[in-house]
Amino acid sequence: MIYCNSLSIPEGPVALKDGSWLVVEMGPDRGCITHITDEGKKKRVVAKTGRPNGLAIDADHNIWCAESQNPALLKISLDGEVEEILTGCGDEPFLFPNDLAFGPDGKLYLTDSGILFDDFAPGGNIRPDYDTVPLDGRVYRIDVDTLAIEKIDTGIRFTNGIAFGPDDDLYVNETLTGNIFRYQYNNGMIGPRTLFGNVIAPDAPEGIKGPDGMKFGQDGNLYVSVFAQGDITVLGRDGNVTRRMKTDGNLPTNLAFGLPGDQRIYITEDAQGTLEVFDVDCDGLSLYDGAVVGETYKVG
Repeated sequence: MIYCNSLSIPEGPVALKDGSWLVVEMGPDRGCITHITDEGKKKRVVAKTGRPNGLAIDADHNIWCAESQNPALLKISLDGEVEEILTGCGDEPFLFPNDLAFGPDGKLYLTDSGILFDDFAPGGNIRPDYDTVPLDGRVYRIDVDTLAIEKIDTGIRFTNGIAFGPDDDLYVNETLTGNIFRYQYNNGMIGPRTLFGNVIAPDAPEGIKGPDGMKFGQDGNLYVSVFAQGDITVLGRDGNVTRRMKTDGNLPTNLAFGLPGDQRIYITEDAQGTLEVFDVDCDGLSLYDGAVVGETYKVG
């Protein structure tokens, strides 16, 4: 089922408490965060930022945005007020801020794909040597109150989706290999990277493909949008593939669960410019919102 169409390269879906949705539209004709209301029938531009990518909502209803064209972490109100928060870590500038998730420690975790967008996709077209181009994908942790930032990993081949699991461990994916990594979380300490699973299908098409946005369900499974493979790949608690759900187009970019009781996932799809819906028979795992440790707020 299509919930909303006529979106320009959509990404970053987030369900708000009133049942409306936020997405980003990364197309150069739009470059904005869009608020979708009235069961997908109405859209309004919240703010134009350039090429917004991942979104996260905090307990105060602020929108945190990974801006990839003008590399920065942004804080945006639903009224459209935009504040540039960070453009790098120390003397290391951001290159391609991609996705965001709040953690159990109240900190905001950010992936950076490790190359400037215009260098990776000049003119909007992915370069033909994408598989050999130097990349330094990174993962950062940010205290949004003090703006202290630390790099917790580096050297990833296009860091992309990010999520915290039911075990509170951190999960990050690597688009160019299909790998999903896990970092053990223990009282605020993040362990080293370990391989959790891989989402590339044996019959996957040639060319660039790999995991993009992802979220956990309350069933403990990890739902991963696989760009250019045209599916949502579901990994079980052991990291093995349990299911692949074909999307209407071949370019799913991200997904989010609906509000409690909905038991559906909403998928942004680039090729069709849609927010597509699948029944999944479970709700999403509650997302952290940057509030007091232990408190959660279901936003998607």
